[in-house]
Amino acid sequence: MEQLVLDVMREAIMTMIKVSAPTLLVALVIGLVVSIFQTATSIQEQTLAFIPKILGVFLAIIIFGSWIMTTLVNFITRLFASFNQFL
Repeated sequence: MEQLVLDVMREAIMTMIKVSAPTLLVALVIGLVVSIFQTATSIQEQTLAFIPKILGVFLAIIIFGSWIMTTLVNFITRLFASFNQFL
């Protein structure tokens, strides 16, 4: 029983990482590009990266939203289908 719970927890964590990766990677890349731009131009404004990151994350959610939703629905469907094993 403990192994079953650990397997479900491991799958939930991996699903969470897989689903959040596209938006986090977009924010990371945009932050890196803005930091390089700030270093090259000697602009030290801390709020400069905020708007491009927000726009990039929104765009990533629009692009990857259907895949994210499909992945989450598949995980929840598998979880509910195996619910009787937990009882």
